[in-house]
Parts: sequence; structure tokens; C-alpha cells
Amino acid sequence: MIQYERFVLANGLRVLVHEDTSTPMAVMNIMYDVGSRDEEPERTGFAHLFEHLMFGGSINIPQYDEPLQMAGGENNAYTTNDLTNYYITIPADNLETAFWLESDRMLSLAFSEKSLDVQRKVVCEEFKEHYLNKPYGDVWHKLREMIYQKHPYRWMTIGKELSHIENAKLEDVKKFFFKHYRPVNAILVVAGNITVARVKELAEKWFGDIPSGEKYERNLPQEPRQTAPRRLEVKANVPLDAFYKCWHIYSRLDQRYYTADLISEVLSGGGSSRLYQSLVKEKQLFSNIDCYHFGTVDKGLLCIDGKLVKGVKMEDAEKAVEEELQKIKNEKVSEEELQKVKNKTESMMAFEDMSVMNRANSLAFYELLGDANLMNTELSKYQQVTADDILKESRIIFDEANSNTLYYYSSNN
Repeated sequence: MIQYERFVLANGLRVLVHEDTSTPMAVMNIMYDVGSRDEEPERTGFAHLFEHLMFGGSINIPQYDEPLQMAGGENNAYTTNDLTNYYITIPADNLETAFWLESDRMLSLAFSEKSLDVQRKVVCEEFKEHYLNKPYGDVWHKLREMIYQKHPYRWMTIGKELSHIENAKLEDVKKFFFKHYRPVNAILVVAGNITVARVKELAEKWFGDIPSGEKYERNLPQEPRQTAPRRLEVKANVPLDAFYKCWHIYSRLDQRYYTADLISEVLSGGGSSRLYQSLVKEKQLFSNIDCYHFGTVDKGLLCIDGKLVKGVKMEDAEKAVEEELQKIKNEKVSEEELQKVKNKTESMMAFEDMSVMNRANSLAFYELLGDANLMNTELSKYQQVTADDILKESRIIFDEANSNTLYYYSSNN
């Protein structure tokens, strides 16, 4: 059980405290309830641009990193389709430095054309390096556009196209900040060698008088049920042919999500899994193959992807994948196999919870989902999944009408 205390400031900021005296460190984690799904289709990439802008100096602190490093702290951040997360690790004695820095960023960034220009260039370079010039870099741009017709998961966190970032105006950026980066849309978690009383005192002192902002109410277009298979073929300068196939699955809070997660483990959780044993080791059609899902808050995806062994035909590779899917749709997994993937999931969760940083991050995420205590009860949801559930959901998920297939050919062949 992960113990924590929760309180809410008058301005709506939710605060969770997790004490752990076994470490001299403290972690501060601030999660904002905004991701790329909250962007306008003509202005994508903003949530990720903000992740960079938030390090460009705030209203009273021109340099973010300098005072943090002087206090022995480290920081980082990440953006997903669903959320933006900032975190600091610092010696517990210097915790107030983290409060000072993070509260000033939340109060207001130092919006300037110069800062925007610098970060815009950084993000544009990242876009080019990872998504335009890297082998297979455009795969998820193409897949998301094919898979999602309505829901804003149809673009990646980096943005739909480079021009959206290149043309970002200071006014647009300011509006986005004051809409989303407010106490009422944020969750603050402090974990480590601290006390609840101290965190309460510091939270009131540093965050208490920041204007709460308006609660952002999501009203996203829902993805209609897919009723016919979709396919795409691409040729590119890549070393090997690659095969991708994706299916729509459930939202993160749906009990069936846990079944889908275990299905992906049965198919591809390591060297003894079905896809690896059959398609890599025995038939030698793929050099590697994976099955995974995105764990998104709204309805997500389950995917299989693999690089083909040179000389293998794409149709043969797909047919072999299909044979494996037929097995999981027609034959119940054994209790032994099911228990094995449950045990693996349990040990992965336990391993993640070993670090204070991960615990803080998980508490913030479960609070964002609506209940921080899910962190303590989620394992039981996996334990409840039966072999019958896996059979039933495999038939629903791996319905050909629910599939999206990408043949990604190497033009060198």
C-alpha cells in the first residue's frame, strides 16, 4: 500500500503528500491536465511547445535551471496526448527552492518573442530530426491519421505539421497558458523525506495566492466505431520492410482495459511470448516483433509491429500474424499462461513503485484519472481478469473490421 495524504488549496490546486523517510531526497511532481488532445486542429504541438517554454524563465526568475542546480536539484518534463508533467528531485532540506521555482512558473511565464523564438527553433529541430529525417520516423503520423477520423489523438504530441509550430504567435501561446496552466487544472505531488505539515505550509505560502483560473471542461469529439478495415502502403528509404497493425481498444478506466493489457502481454511479453516464439524463433519471418498498447485516458490502441527478415513477403508475414491471432480468438489461454502474465505485470508494477520519483508520478496520474487510490487497487483489477475474458475480448478487438494495417516498404529492396 502506498500511503498518502491529500488536500486541496482554496484556488483548486490538488496536493498529495507521500512520506518516505528512507531517502534524503524529495520529489516534486506537477502534472497539468493538458495534452495534445486539447489542442485545436489548426494549432497542434502547443502542449509540447509549452513543455519547452516552461524552462525559458518565469515572471520573477529569469533562469530556471541555475538556482535549482545550486540547490542540488535536477528536473525534467514530458508531454503526452493526455497530460504534461514536470518533476524535480532535490535534497529534502532544499525543498523550498522547488516550491519557489514551480510556483513562479505557474503564476506566469515571462512571455517574450525571444524565448518563443528560441524554443520554437528547438522544437522544429526535434520535429525534423525525429519525425522527418529518421528512418520510420513518420510511421505514427501516418498511422494516427488513418486510425483516428475524429478524435484529437489523430495527431502526435510533437504536432501534426511543422508549420503549426513555426507559425505559433505569442498571443496564441499566452492564451493556451492561461487556459490550461492554472492551479485548478494542476496536481502537485510531493514525496520523499518530508512531512505533511511542512508541505501544507509551503503549498499555502508559494501556491496559495495564485489565481485559480477557470476549470477546463473537455468536450472532445468522440471516435466513431470503426466498421471496415483500413490499409495503407508506404515506400521509404529505410533498411527493412516493416509491418504495423492496430486495433481500437478501451479507455484507461474501463475494466476491459486490463484484459487488453494482459492480451498484449500474452502475445508479446518477452522471449517466451507467443509472437516471438512463433514468428521470430520458429518461422524466422520477423527479426523482431512487439505487441503493445498506449494506455491513453480516452479509447486507445493495441498494436503489433515488427521488422521483416530480408526477403520475406509482407503478405506471408501478415498471414502468420493472423494465424497467431486466430489461436487467441479460438482457444482459451491456459491458467498457467494467464498466471504467468499476471505475475509479470505484478512484478513490473512493484519494480516501478520502488523509486520515489515513480511513486510521485503515479499518484499524480491516478489523481488525474479521478482517484489517486487506484494506485493501490489497480493490481486487483488485473487479478480479476479470467481466461474467458481474454477469449471474449480477443474476438472483439481482433475483428478485421476494427483493424488498421500499414505496409511500410523499404525502397532499397
